[in-house]
Amino acid sequence: MEVITVANNKGGVGKTMQCYQLICHLANKGHRVLAVDLDSQANLSTTLGVQIQRTLIPEWLIGDVNFEDVVVPAENTEHELFENVSVVPSSRHLANLAKLLILSEGEVRKSAGRKERLMRLRLEEATSEFDYVVIDTPPMLGDELIMALVASNRILIPTQAQDYSIDGLEELMDTFEIIKDTENPDLRFSIIPSMVNLRRKIEKQRLQELSQSFDITPPIRNLVQMQESISLGKPVFAMGNKSKGAQDYAQLWESLEL
Repeated sequence: MEVITVANNKGGVGKTMQCYQLICHLANKGHRVLAVDLDSQANLSTTLGVQIQRTLIPEWLIGDVNFEDVVVPAENTEHELFENVSVVPSSRHLANLAKLLILSEGEVRKSAGRKERLMRLRLEEATSEFDYVVIDTPPMLGDELIMALVASNRILIPTQAQDYSIDGLEELMDTFEIIKDTENPDLRFSIIPSMVNLRRKIEKQRLQELSQSFDITPPIRNLVQMQESISLGKPVFAMGNKSKGAQDYAQLWESLEL
């Protein structure tokens, strides 16, 4: 089972978009996919047709409830690929995670040693059920993101080709290196230029600068089709071979060997 986290500590860079398209791509290839929504805004859950009043993710992580209590099937019925998708949905209750971890510190130490290892421990219980786990994370360097990175094989980092987005990578990459050195030596990362307007000279320049510091994937353009994909609950590849968005993602998945 491969665990892939989509992360950036800056909001509005297309994390949930990348998660959704990746989940659909993998499921369409016949893989069994578990989508884990660690963002209390629950946008990924909603896009996959799941809306709940109260998530049990905090209780699941500390071991008070079982995996079967938090996982549900995706409820999008427009495409048969969603039969391969299960969801650990989020809600605003997830914002209580930090408080619950403090209150349960003793139990956490007994079961996992450190709270950062909780997600990895819980996902091991689902190893035989899924081929891939895709984790959406909140736009902050909190417990959710740290636990996801410790549990993952790979991190995908969407970023816009703009100054503030590129500057925000430094803090995330520092965290990545710490986790790689202390908890997860096999962790890999890929930077995905996202929501790019290739007609703008400044963005083309920022892409070039980004490629000088990192190995970057082919860019995902800022197209109307992307928002239509989310609003319609329809993967971009299903919009036809002539779709520019479908072409962008086909190149992305090929570069990532997914």
